[in-house]
Amino acid sequence: MSERPGDDPIFSLNADARRRAAAGEDILNATLGALISDDGHLLVPPSVEQAYARVPLERSSAYAPIAGEPSFLKAVVKDTFGDGPLSAASTAVATAGGTGAILHAITSFLDVGQTLLTSDYFWTPYRTIASHTRRAIETFRMFDEKGGFDLRSFEGALVSQIARQGRSLILLNFPCHNPTGFTLNAEEWKGLTEIIERHGQSAPVAILFDIAYAKFGAPGSERWIDRLERLAGSAQILVAWSASKAFAQYGARIGALIAVQHDELERQKIANALSFACRGTWSNCNHGGMLALTEILTEPDLQEAYSKDLREMVDLLNRRVEVFNAAASRVGLTYPRYEGGFFVTVFTPDAKLTAKKMSEQGVYVVPLEGAVRIAMCSTPEASIARLVDTLEIGVREAEGK
Repeated sequence: MSERPGDDPIFSLNADARRRAAAGEDILNATLGALISDDGHLLVPPSVEQAYARVPLERSSAYAPIAGEPSFLKAVVKDTFGDGPLSAASTAVATAGGTGAILHAITSFLDVGQTLLTSDYFWTPYRTIASHTRRAIETFRMFDEKGGFDLRSFEGALVSQIARQGRSLILLNFPCHNPTGFTLNAEEWKGLTEIIERHGQSAPVAILFDIAYAKFGAPGSERWIDRLERLAGSAQILVAWSASKAFAQYGARIGALIAVQHDELERQKIANALSFACRGTWSNCNHGGMLALTEILTEPDLQEAYSKDLREMVDLLNRRVEVFNAAASRVGLTYPRYEGGFFVTVFTPDAKLTAKKMSEQGVYVVPLEGAVRIAMCSTPEASIARLVDTLEIGVREAEGK
């Protein structure tokens, strides 16, 4: 216990950047995953504000049901899958943000001492959650030599994990991967599906899709849903849904874990287990937030208003990424293909050195293994040239050390 860090590294970097900015330094803070306007304000969609105003205080102040408000859960499932067979086969519980959904998936579908499988570029709290619950994390190589999704590495890691522990929980952060902005293309989804079909018949396999950024995906990124019906025949499908990014409700901690199970008896067992996990973890979640999100997801006027707000947020991100791509290509930076989301990741042989050199110039990014993560969501368009110039210096320093 005494060896555990007291704060998340990303929040520590953010705190240091804010401290220096408060002292009067000219700081560009590209660390934290929150959508900030070009004039420096947290972007909260007006439709979300309207939705909260419609929720009676007396109702929001009351305890929510343990598993979550039923109308909210129904709306979340429909928001994810529409009205098709996947919705009919789904059960869900409310969670404390997407993080809570990931926690429930790990503790409910892995035994103590077992490991989950994800790509070698991943949101670092995955490891924290696994460690905290006495599980672990192992990775496969995410990118092959051509920059595509490394299906061979994924299959090798899956086979090894099944042989060692008799089951697998795969965590995939697609569409709009954090930290890279990468999304699988049609051929990669096809290959992934075939691999899971091959090996899901010999051992229990569960796949958790973390879709925190999915609403920011490029056209066609929704193709992942088309694969689920086929995948559901050989694996347990789980989805971590979050209101933090798409609805800018970072502090409200509103999320849900969805489980797709066509067998009614098994679906009820999963529902019972997840409700039990809710009671034993946080008892119940933010009632006001669930009610407000239900308004947005079900009331036609708010749905229309939110769609407009979302388009504006996506357009803001896309403009920033276009400026970044043009500047980064001119100086020869290398990074995965971006297809939506809050972040881009630039490769560097020494990420800590690159980040250190950049912070000395007042620019903060997050060092990873072999790359640095840049929060385009919080980088004003006018600051991108400075970001790229500083990034180039940091990468060249690492290459020439």
